[in-house]
Amino acid sequence: MNREQISRLAHADHPIAAPLDDDAVRQLLERGIPRGDARVLDLGCGGGEWLLRALATYPQLRAEGVDTSESALAHARRTARVLGLQERLVLHHEDAADFAAPHAFDLVVSVGATHAFGGLLATLAAARKHLAPGGRVLIGDGIWTHEPSPEAVEMLGDLADLPTTMDRVISDGWTPVDGHISTRRELDDYEWAWTGSLASWALDHPDDPDSSQALAAATTHRGEWLRVYRDVFGFVCLILRPMSD
Repeated sequence: MNREQISRLAHADHPIAAPLDDDAVRQLLERGIPRGDARVLDLGCGGGEWLLRALATYPQLRAEGVDTSESALAHARRTARVLGLQERLVLHHEDAADFAAPHAFDLVVSVGATHAFGGLLATLAAARKHLAPGGRVLIGDGIWTHEPSPEAVEMLGDLADLPTTMDRVISDGWTPVDGHISTRRELDDYEWAWTGSLASWALDHPDDPDSSQALAAATTHRGEWLRVYRDVFGFVCLILRPMSD
């Protein structure tokens, strides 16, 4: 069982692969989409959940997603067909950092995918290339809420606290126009869903050769969450506009 398979099972009950509840996702999309016929791009779209929710809410919206996971894109296509949204959704199987489109987008989304670009500012640089005049970026990334241990830094990367993150974004030429800081409940709900969905699958499939590995992955992840980063990790989503188009 590879990392992609583990992630798919772990997100079965929490399809937004970030610590956000449904109300937060809805509000961020409402504030990020400038008009009903907008064109939206998700860089690192996974199963396409952000795009599917946007398409379901705005009947004239058009959406595109980019991801390296063929299985995640296949899931997005199946879900789009079930919901009757497939005609307005285009999916690209390639590295989001290399993606090029013949048109610009009114909203570029990249939530929980900054690792694919090499960090927050690198992700914003990639997003900027796709923005139409007056366009916005919806980006989500981890932050430190308290001083992390060396183990937490090694596990989650070189994050910053919220004020430092905001300073870096503004210095890079962006103006925050809205945002959302994940609550303790959102953070914990996400971790319970991640570990619980994976563990439940393992218990429901005891004869599957991957069952023991899935259960071990859930157990390890739960221990890391509770003992290493629960008290120091946070998550912020920002809606940004470039200071000059």
